[in-house]
Amino acid sequence: MTGSVFFLHLAGAIALLLWATRMVKTGVERAYGDVLRIKLRSTMRNPLAAVATGAGLAIALQSSTAVTLLVGSFAGSGIVSGIAGQLAVRGAEIGSALVVRLLTFDLTLLVPICLAAGTTMFMATEKREWRQLGRIIVGIGLLILSLEMIGQASEPLRDSRLLPLVIDYFSSDPVTAFLLSAVLTWLFHSSIAAVLLLVTLAARGLIPPELGVVMVLGVNLGSSLIAPLLTRASPAPVRVVPIGNLLMRGVGSIVVLALFLSFRPPVTLLGATGADQIVNAHIAFNCLMLVAGIPLASLILKASEAFVRMSTKQEPEPELADVEPTILHDSALKTPHLALGNATREAMRICEIIEVMLARIFELYEAADQKGIDALARLDDRVDRRHARLKLYLARIDPAEMTEDDAQRCSELLGACVKLEQVGDIIVRNMLVHVRKKVQHKLEFTGEGWRELAAFHAAVLANARLAFNVLVSRDAATARQLVAEKDRLRDTEKDTARRHFARLREGSVRSVETSTIHLDTIRDLKQINSLLASIAYPVLEERGLLNNSRLRAAS
Repeated sequence: MTGSVFFLHLAGAIALLLWATRMVKTGVERAYGDVLRIKLRSTMRNPLAAVATGAGLAIALQSSTAVTLLVGSFAGSGIVSGIAGQLAVRGAEIGSALVVRLLTFDLTLLVPICLAAGTTMFMATEKREWRQLGRIIVGIGLLILSLEMIGQASEPLRDSRLLPLVIDYFSSDPVTAFLLSAVLTWLFHSSIAAVLLLVTLAARGLIPPELGVVMVLGVNLGSSLIAPLLTRASPAPVRVVPIGNLLMRGVGSIVVLALFLSFRPPVTLLGATGADQIVNAHIAFNCLMLVAGIPLASLILKASEAFVRMSTKQEPEPELADVEPTILHDSALKTPHLALGNATREAMRICEIIEVMLARIFELYEAADQKGIDALARLDDRVDRRHARLKLYLARIDPAEMTEDDAQRCSELLGACVKLEQVGDIIVRNMLVHVRKKVQHKLEFTGEGWRELAAFHAAVLANARLAFNVLVSRDAATARQLVAEKDRLRDTEKDTARRHFARLREGSVRSVETSTIHLDTIRDLKQINSLLASIAYPVLEERGLLNNSRLRAAS
């Protein structure tokens, strides 16, 4: 195989790894984001649980880098705390090291199983949870496939004639060997593939055990660099966990290398064969990082946050409610299609604010503070101002210049604008009142009741995003999906009410105390969902996909 073909195969395998990681991440966030906010926070409050969660994810995904990216995105979104994210990544590194052992078994059968099962789930139903679960399973299958492709792409290196000469040179220069293995791991984008390569060479007697340990430390340095480089353009909160991993695991590998070269401990303590010594050295190093990482978690978090602040370009970021640049230019009023384009952009800005409000209100349900309450009220004021400006702008478009399609689009935008303003009012005038009542009376939902509210809110938030897409794209399939989700949510509301009243009958004190807030919140969320779903009606009506009435004709 020529060098260019080798790098082409390697680049394709790495690209598949990145795409598969994105599939799993987006699938988890879309299907379980808000629910994970509750479950992961409660699970990861215990350090051991955070470690176990990270290890389990790494074994399932067969990639500590994928877990670092996932946990980093969750920490950036506020789903888990920074310390919990650091500990989860520590566990992920151990899980990744254990995967090297697991990969001595043939896992190729999992690839077609995951691809077939995931694709079936995604295509056989319209239910969002099942479709996203299918996306996740397909992503896992592609992750396994990409790691196999990386291993296959690196196969020619094992039989190279120059390799023995190179090994002899690096045995006399451990620092260079350490750096080279770090670079190779970064190129592979997989510590598992890099360690497996070292294990294979050691099993053939090509790598002395001492050099193998040095290169394993280099693998850990290279692996700790992957996630920070992949997230270098991401928002600052997303970069904290990957940078923390670099500070702990990367710096730790350098410190352990210095100690190993200084004291030269016998590597026979790690196993009987060179291959076992390399695998056990990899596992032992990551266990050491876990033991050191638990007491140092707070310090590493502070250091990583400080590093991210220093490395981020400091640009003034005005408050969301303070700066309101307008795109409703008067010069476009005599050209309806341009004016309607401006109005659509302005409507999408209102949609963005509503999405933020809808997400933040539930955060206040979980942990309210006066600053957050005031910020939410300011956002509603901004919606009101933009709503008023947009209505006046649409009213000033010259009707004599509008075609029939322009007039219909103008009516759609005006109707959507009114509905968005009503959604903002429900959030602030109804749901924010519930938040204040919950804080004032120090009320807490039952575990089951809170999970029901979280799932219901997650469904409404997902439907809101569908509605915003329909407003721009006017896509009939998305509009149908949005209306179908409205019907599904109505059934969910009935089930939620039934379970809530069952808890009341059982005499649950917390259910009695929070009953009014619970039911009123469900009612408010359902009303919000109905308003947003109605954005799809003009699109469906235009295509003849909407019934005039849901009433059954009299017999």
